[in-house]
Amino acid sequence: MRKHYLDNIRWIVQVLVVLYHVCFMYSSLTMTSVVGPITKTPFIPGDVFEYAVYPWFMTVLFIVAGISSRLYLNKHTNKEFIRSRTVKLLVPSTIGLLVFGYVQGWLNASLTEGALDSMAQAPLIVRYLIMCVSGTGVLWFLQVLWVLSLVLVPVRNIDKDRLWNVCAKTPLVVLILLAIPMFGAGLILNTPVIAVYRFGLYGFAFFLGYFVFSHDEIIDKIKKFLPIFAVLALASGIAFTVTNFGDNYADAPVNRTVFFSFFAYWMSVTVLAFGAKFLDFRNSFTAWMSKKAWGIYIFHYIGISAFGLFVAKAGILPAWCVYILTAAAGFGAGIILYTILSRIPFIRWAVLGISRKKVQKDVQ
Repeated sequence: MRKHYLDNIRWIVQVLVVLYHVCFMYSSLTMTSVVGPITKTPFIPGDVFEYAVYPWFMTVLFIVAGISSRLYLNKHTNKEFIRSRTVKLLVPSTIGLLVFGYVQGWLNASLTEGALDSMAQAPLIVRYLIMCVSGTGVLWFLQVLWVLSLVLVPVRNIDKDRLWNVCAKTPLVVLILLAIPMFGAGLILNTPVIAVYRFGLYGFAFFLGYFVFSHDEIIDKIKKFLPIFAVLALASGIAFTVTNFGDNYADAPVNRTVFFSFFAYWMSVTVLAFGAKFLDFRNSFTAWMSKKAWGIYIFHYIGISAFGLFVAKAGILPAWCVYILTAAAGFGAGIILYTILSRIPFIRWAVLGISRKKVQKDVQ
């Protein structure tokens, strides 16, 4: 039986990603490739929202991906798993970049003062490749998840379900204290310069999903003790925001603090428990959102950055209107571009990772 709460968590978190990027585009923090503040004084609610979601919303997606990987491998071979993950994750984040990444890269460069001028003398092909790479944006998630999927196969072969079976008996106190190794994992395997490639933190989350939270017994346990995890998440989230507000939450040293990691873990477990308890259902709306969520994730930042560049920077609209319309542009771009590009044979494979088998199954 399909676990609908996993689908619902995915699309709900992806909605939060869109809203986060709206606030990020007009953040009062000093960042590149964004419009920056559009109010006379910092829009504190928007900045607080960034701190409130950034530590955990990608972490929970990696945990869900780990659970989903276990469920998939229960019915498929390792070879089928790698093939499906390569088409879904690696192709869009490599070939797709060369096909469509230029669009986001040009928008990013246009929003960064002096970026286009600095590349003006470079050969056309060099400028094109730079734009494609700089258009990686949200595709980092696909790249990291593909690497973790590759690592999972030999780990699974070595484990032969021994550790997986042990993890089914994980007691509540250990489930709570797993926040500690989450903090430790956040200190290792972090790439320099590009802060989002955190193989330690996200790898730990992914394997937690596979080994621990893929067990129905564990899900039942965290559902039962949801209030405990919710209180821990709230307390650590407040502590993280209060102690770091005004600093760059997405980079070191802030993203390697105890409060960041604890908040990331406990909030992820809270979301997982809440989803299992209240969101394990499917209706026409959730089915539609689940279907469109992939496109919304892949394309939403194009709409957000385009609106920021061509409309918000002009300063002709009030701030409240800019925030609302930017969100609409993000969701609209995601849905419209997905609807169009998913119908073009080569493009849907290269940019969205939609295989021919998937298309034939949908038609049938």
